[in-house]
Amino acid sequence: MTEVPTLRLEDIDVEYRVRGRVRKVLRGINLEVGRGECYGLVGESGCGKSTAAYAVLRYLPRNGSVPRGRVLINGEDLLGFDNARLRELRRKSVAMVYQDPGKALNPSIRIGRQVEEVFELLGVPKAEWRHRATDILKKVRIADPTSVMERYPHQLSGGMQQRVAIAMALASEPSLLVLDEPTTGLDATVEADVLDLIEQLRAEFDTSILFISHNLGVIARMCDRVGVLYAGRLVEQGRTADIFSNPRHPYTVGLLRCLPQRGRSKTVAPLVTIPGFLPTAGADIPGCVFAERCPLADERCRRDDPPAHDMGQGHFSRCHYHERAASLTYGGEEAGISAAATERKILELRDVSKTFGRGNMTFRALNDITLDIMEGETLGIVGESGSGKTTLARSVLGLVPADGGSDIRLDGNKVSSLLRNRSQSEVKALQIVFQNPDSALNRSHTVRRMIGRTISLLTGLVRAARSSRVVELTRAVRLADRYLDMRPRQLSGGLKQRVAIARAFSGDPRVVVLDEPTSALDVSVQAAILNLLVELQASKKVSYVFISHDLGVVRYLSDRIAVLYLGRLMEIGRAEDVFSGPHHPYTEALLSSVPSVDGLHQERVKLNGEIPSAMHPPSGCVFHTRCVRKIGAICETEPPPLDDIGGGHLVRCHIPASDLPRAAEEKPVTA
Repeated sequence: MTEVPTLRLEDIDVEYRVRGRVRKVLRGINLEVGRGECYGLVGESGCGKSTAAYAVLRYLPRNGSVPRGRVLINGEDLLGFDNARLRELRRKSVAMVYQDPGKALNPSIRIGRQVEEVFELLGVPKAEWRHRATDILKKVRIADPTSVMERYPHQLSGGMQQRVAIAMALASEPSLLVLDEPTTGLDATVEADVLDLIEQLRAEFDTSILFISHNLGVIARMCDRVGVLYAGRLVEQGRTADIFSNPRHPYTVGLLRCLPQRGRSKTVAPLVTIPGFLPTAGADIPGCVFAERCPLADERCRRDDPPAHDMGQGHFSRCHYHERAASLTYGGEEAGISAAATERKILELRDVSKTFGRGNMTFRALNDITLDIMEGETLGIVGESGSGKTTLARSVLGLVPADGGSDIRLDGNKVSSLLRNRSQSEVKALQIVFQNPDSALNRSHTVRRMIGRTISLLTGLVRAARSSRVVELTRAVRLADRYLDMRPRQLSGGLKQRVAIARAFSGDPRVVVLDEPTSALDVSVQAAILNLLVELQASKKVSYVFISHDLGVVRYLSDRIAVLYLGRLMEIGRAEDVFSGPHHPYTEALLSSVPSVDGLHQERVKLNGEIPSAMHPPSGCVFHTRCVRKIGAICETEPPPLDDIGGGHLVRCHIPASDLPRAAEEKPVTA
């Protein structure tokens, strides 16, 4: 007898009614998730991934409906359930973990009570609530659950919040767990911990997982099978190894080639991008939904919707020319842009520190940071949350004042630690692009007005010259003129980030701080933004301070890389030296945590515990409490110097340079 899958979607359509019009956003979706299986769903924002997840749990908004198809959970069609049966299903059989655990947890209720509520709903006797809550928190590797249960969500790190959310989802031992971008925004080490945890709990509870993500490396590591969603259609699905090694749909090929390739930098080749944009949600497309962006498309593709071609072993592709897809190229083989960096120092930081708090309740978020940034150079800054990356960026910009004794120089001239005390030329010279353009852009202003206002403030140009400059800037960031009179809500995430970049370049800056500018973007949009940044750098001779937890992106864009830990500079050097080694043990742990899509992996170096509190940093080397390569008491008692181990590569470690770890030889992942 064939085992009934945990989840099966049969010919599912989902539509929304908007202003009296019906917009179909999912079309004929067929997929299943077997017992204990992990199925990945990938695609750009707007493809329908989250809509599929909400349909699975019947969480669609009031204007959403499923006019056709069946959603089978353990063989039962939940579309026919009344409210009582639906609540029972959600209580015992299915659970969901969202992208942002901070929004999923109630900020006004302590963690312990929130976890206990799950057992209350399950009908567990009150006397057992506390004990059961403690046990489930231990299962998600929270070492001190008693202490954590007394805290509020804002008192926990992002990784800890996500563990609590996973604990609450697994408390009922559901047969199906839906994970919607559960690691987006997490550091590499925290992400790896969460993924390890999901794998362990999946095996322990025999839970089936529907895993939604735009991080293809995470999908490659976690999932048995993958479905590729585009404009509401499942265009390809199959075993993960087949999809990633032998993609047979042009869209899948494009997504994989958008990623920065291992060992390649901006000087070798630009990133591949998928031309054009997603169709409007609910658009009526007679032929292949990808035809308008596909290099293989012809009249047949625009006229006839391709069937699902079966290539064996469960591998399907909706492409008329799937045999040619694997050898597809997007554009020509362009050469990379040569490094624009010179030996001229633009920005100099000497002993930059930042202390927060008052009296006895103080801590140093930055501790004597000394480094230089050259003209036309990209300095990548990496480290876990709490390492001081954003504080360093804000201190450079004057958004938070550095401590007395800190020395920040622009073109050799000392600048004030406070933004309001800086000259207009200094403000123009140092600009920033934030992670979330929605928070940085005024939603009530048009693109033209936002950029024009910044130009007026920084340059004083009058109307005619200002209008010309607005058009010049938007065209430089590849933003079409038709978007000038639109407001942020009318733009996609990638277009909004282009507006933010154009605004940052309004005053011809010397240094631009890029604080996680691509972390919330799809891989295709990310590739376009990174290519744009490289082009602007080459043409404007601007320097970048690039902050990111995506080490693949950092490696592609950066000339040099600085590694921060607990406010200290642990390592700095050329990108190739930092990545290949010898490198600091902390850098080794960061690099080994990054998931890969190319079938190669290296043994992960697991750190001990979590990053300590900056209010009570460890004595000696601040990293010794987590370091798996600690050599003895000297690490606990004496702070190591920042030594040059050759070629301007500086490492702060007691381990001799000859014994420092190097990048491990990567081995193919076996199926």
